Amino acid sequence: MTSREKESYTIQSVENALDVLEALGEDPEEVRITNLSSRLGLNKTSVFRLLATFERRGYVEKKDHNGTYRLGLSAYEIGQKFLLRMNLLSKAKPLMERLAFSCDEAVYLAVPRNEEVLFLDMVDTSQQVKTISLVGQRFPLRETAAGKAILATLAPQHTALTHAENRSIVERGGCIDHGVLGEDISSVAVPIADPNDMHLGALVIVAPDFRMDTGRIQSEILPQLIDTGEIVSSRLGHVGHLINQYPLL
Repeated sequence: MTSREKESYTIQSVENALDVLEALGEDPEEVRITNLSSRLGLNKTSVFRLLATFERRGYVEKKDHNGTYRLGLSAYEIGQKFLLRMNLLSKAKPLMERLAFSCDEAVYLAVPRNEEVLFLDMVDTSQQVKTISLVGQRFPLRETAAGKAILATLAPQHTALTHAENRSIVERGGCIDHGVLGEDISSVAVPIADPNDMHLGALVIVAPDFRMDTGRIQSEILPQLIDTGEIVSSRLGHVGHLINQYPLL
């Protein structure tokens, strides 16, 4: 079915409803109808009716004291059911837990979504000093260690990475960034792929800069992350290494 044929089957009211839910999901704060109306280009009456419907079904909660809205438990339950059914997450989660215990740092599963990378799930660290949770947040694919690790699994003619970036990732076996996900935050990422070399996502360790010096990253964090990423990929049916499968030009 072509994109034009798909568009002919879309229902605008459903599109609007999904836009409202996605806007609520992207905003960490509770939102007012006026803000949603302005952001989405919808009139206030339409937004109010959509929110009232979602509230009745438990997908949205309203704060009566200030008239603001946020996602409700039904939306969370749907998300959790989806995550449980995802083959990638079911294969990765036990290994993420083992890696988090071994390194005592937060381990994330990130997946590509258009030109962004979505931090889908996380196993937290027991450290007293932690970074704020990134679950549910999206960042530019091209700017983050997670996104670049995913891009590095592609053949050179299809990747958005420069030759120098690709060489650096191949030589290290993973990708590192500092300050991209937040001030004084470092992340190290390796890719995950399936038997068809589909770049499914990345395993990412995220921690404060002061615990992520170069020596620790090279001797402890990156080797364990690479091993874990390859085990996850092998459980998904992938054979061989990931980011060094294509020759450096």
